[in-house]
Amino acid sequence: MTTTVQQGDFTDLAKDYANCRPDYSQTILQALLRHAGASTVADVGAGTGIWSRMLSQAGLQTTAVEPCDEMREEGLRFTADFDINWHSCSAETTGLTDASVDWVTMASSFHWADTPVALKEFHRILKPGGHFTVLWNPRNIDGNELHEKIEQLVHDLVPTLKRVSSGRAKNSRDWTNDLQSTSHFTNCIFMEAQHEVAMSQERYLGAWRSVNDIQAQAGAEKFELLLDLIREKIDDLDEVVVPYKTRAWTVRKID
Repeated sequence: MTTTVQQGDFTDLAKDYANCRPDYSQTILQALLRHAGASTVADVGAGTGIWSRMLSQAGLQTTAVEPCDEMREEGLRFTADFDINWHSCSAETTGLTDASVDWVTMASSFHWADTPVALKEFHRILKPGGHFTVLWNPRNIDGNELHEKIEQLVHDLVPTLKRVSSGRAKNSRDWTNDLQSTSHFTNCIFMEAQHEVAMSQERYLGAWRSVNDIQAQAGAEKFELLLDLIREKIDDLDEVVVPYKTRAWTVRKID
């Protein structure tokens, strides 16, 4: 039985999100750690904790903020072996105290936030000189025959598709102006790095099942057809190597 997915609702996608989505680039993580110089971090819109876990592994005191109960529950399971404090709050109202963290991050989630309200909230919870980073991990598929063909399947089935997140690297927008659109942040720095993730067929299909905007716009029946068509494309592969490009924008708090 298929379920109709609403735009922005990850309730029924949480397990695939936790089990199948890839990590972000370690190169970007290390560069951001050097730039932010943080010891405490709030990962807001943390989802199932993919980025939160990476931050905790890097030695930061990590707080994960996630409003969706199902995503947060999967996150608690996914990060059970890490010292991460989970909170049921949102980007607009984090529930954290004033000037309590060195760094705020939003990984693959800032596009869902109310930008001016969230920026004001992050300014409040950041310590003087603190940083805010937004990052995404789109597929970097240009010139890759297999992934270009799969991308074409998506657009053939949903020709009016409007991606809410980046989807693929060439569709990623520049967030510089948005991040500096209020009086709260300045000095935007951009970083990007490529990386590859080898996936089993089921994990690769699960990564597609974790994508909200395509399901919401395609509808359940058409999305299941898409999965069948993708399955045919990868049927003779032992693993699917997926190229990604992590892209990150960081701004500094105006004290």
